[in-house]
Amino acid sequence: MYQVSDKTKKQFEAMMGTAAVKEALAFIENDQERTIEEQKELVLIEAPTGHEEKRAAAFAEKFRALGLEDVHIDRGGNVVGLRRGTKNGPKVLIEGHLDTVFPFGTVKEVTERDGFLYAPGIGDDTRALAMLLCLIRALDHAKIKTAGDIVFVGTTREEGMGGLGGMKDFLADNDDIDISLSLDNNDMSALVYEATGGETYEVNFYGIGGHAFGCFGKMAQPVHAAARAVAKIADFIVPSDPKTSFCVSNFHGGNDAGVHAIAPKATIKFNFRSNSPEELEKLRSRIFDAIEDACREETEKWYQDKITWDQRLISDVPGGTQDAGSPLVETAYLGLKSLGVEPVFSKGGCT
Repeated sequence: MYQVSDKTKKQFEAMMGTAAVKEALAFIENDQERTIEEQKELVLIEAPTGHEEKRAAAFAEKFRALGLEDVHIDRGGNVVGLRRGTKNGPKVLIEGHLDTVFPFGTVKEVTERDGFLYAPGIGDDTRALAMLLCLIRALDHAKIKTAGDIVFVGTTREEGMGGLGGMKDFLADNDDIDISLSLDNNDMSALVYEATGGETYEVNFYGIGGHAFGCFGKMAQPVHAAARAVAKIADFIVPSDPKTSFCVSNFHGGNDAGVHAIAPKATIKFNFRSNSPEELEKLRSRIFDAIEDACREETEKWYQDKITWDQRLISDVPGGTQDAGSPLVETAYLGLKSLGVEPVFSKGGCT
């Protein structure tokens, strides 16, 4: 049973009892229709990872219209706006990501059925963008003055190959952030206070290549070496606690024009994650040992040619944790409870 400290509980109750906070919460309830309309508007501005420019421009204009200071698009493509505090308090980052996993041409319309909205990306993470705008309006309407600055940010390249690139760029350029809150998806019961570490790699396998019949037996085959590696990785058993995972997500070799050829190159892409830095390191070693063994076995089968390989790190997401009893986590828990939501503590998290 999760226990909140008396100090945090008293501070939270005092805050919730203020007239301004009550007014802000009431505003958010009454602003729901406008928030939904902005969500529907933004989701129609497609923003695949790495191509968020049009949505970023529209989002920046909404920040300006709400009166945020120093609204700009930074070097990482992130949309940044400042709501200045009254004195020296903690500097708070409130963030949602601009990109979705869907390619251009996917989003045609927003449909509504039985009280639900349907469109690719309508939840992850367009919902967060609309929530940020609503929150700014609520703070202004209730005339809430915070001690510290609040920086509102729509980040880029959160998904897939982006590897949280926008957030990394922003934090690299802003080392004065004291508190960071991220809104992601539309499941408000999930409370994520730990970060799962993960890495994504591309590995290329090389050989001479040649005719599938005429050169058979004269050379090792890169596609076969890659397949051996994938088969070895597929047989791994990893711990469920701390949760650890692996996935070979892409496999490429040859082409249709050379369907009767031994391809000179094959490529696999894979990611692996763990809530334990030690397990992550062990899994990394096992994967690359398996790749080395696969190349050696394919080479030794034919004793002709030699399969070589190289690697490229695509993304590296650092893991980390904090005390579940920290004031920030406790306050987030109480905030969800106050809204009638039963918080679910996620063990780790990929955001």
